[in-house]
Amino acid sequence: MQKERIIFIYPKLFTFIKTERKLLSTDYEIISINQNWTNKFLLPLNLLHQLIFLLFNVKKVNTILVSFGGYWSFLPALFGKIFNKKVAIVVHGTDCVSFPEINYGNLSKPLMRWFTKKSYQLASIILPVSKSLVYTENNYYCDRTLKFGYSFHLDNINTPYKIIPNGLIIKDWNRNANIIRDKKSFITVLSEGKIILKGVDLIIEVASKFPNHNFYLAGIDNLETFKNVENIYCLGKLTPKELNLWYSKTQFYLQLSNTEGFGVAICEAMLCNCIPIVSDVNHLPTIIGDSGFVLMKRNSNMLVDLINVALKSDISDLEQKSRKRIVNNFSVENRQRLLIKELFSEEK
Repeated sequence: MQKERIIFIYPKLFTFIKTERKLLSTDYEIISINQNWTNKFLLPLNLLHQLIFLLFNVKKVNTILVSFGGYWSFLPALFGKIFNKKVAIVVHGTDCVSFPEINYGNLSKPLMRWFTKKSYQLASIILPVSKSLVYTENNYYCDRTLKFGYSFHLDNINTPYKIIPNGLIIKDWNRNANIIRDKKSFITVLSEGKIILKGVDLIIEVASKFPNHNFYLAGIDNLETFKNVENIYCLGKLTPKELNLWYSKTQFYLQLSNTEGFGVAICEAMLCNCIPIVSDVNHLPTIIGDSGFVLMKRNSNMLVDLINVALKSDISDLEQKSRKRIVNNFSVENRQRLLIKELFSEEK
């Protein structure tokens, strides 16, 4: 029996996109196109290429799934409206944010904002990975209350939405018991150019207060324009297997983002029994529950105090809680069930 087909559009083949493809392909035939949407000079060519792709394939499916709102989501949403196909757009973070204070968020770019807004208006349903991407507010970054979410930044978005949390393949992330854990170590995962976004500048500021502790930064080769600190080590880009080994070695995971759509990396680390320390933004406190610690303000003195509390905590208990928290709430099986149920419902 032939599998039902689905068009899957995404801006880049991120690791979690590969996971999404994997969980859908067990029951459905995926029709997709790999394009480089990060180069703005290729935008006209990409749109033309995508137009041809959709013309040839849209009648083969009943459902179009798009990951992230942006340039790449407009034509699929438009085709869905014209050909009466269900279009679901999964929103992850940057596609719901305008944060000029740290030069972050697609919605701060006028052209990208227009494409994103029209996509959301044309879609059948929006599937945020957390409620905070619809609307959230906090006082973490500064004393002024900052507001985020596509419903805040974009007007006239009446498209229904349903929250479907990210899911992880639990068996892929386990602590390697053969590795001796450094109980005075911290790790953070980020990519190039994201030092401010991920709050690493705050880590740089406080690391000197803990000279006997090691701070590891996975994903970058250097501290860019920031001053090097003796006990901060840049690990460069790591494979998932290498990252698993570093999670196994380190005791705490620092996720001090100024905004964060969900936080897949922190879930990976928690599955390896790392104890989370997170900023009080978006969905992060909900992810960790009672398994870690929350920094209420972007303040170096408060972070020093919080780290000291964490170092004196019941390590063994929190290690077990951190893994159980993800296993019980954010498995790929749960996401698969909710996503497939929503994608293939009769509503368009």
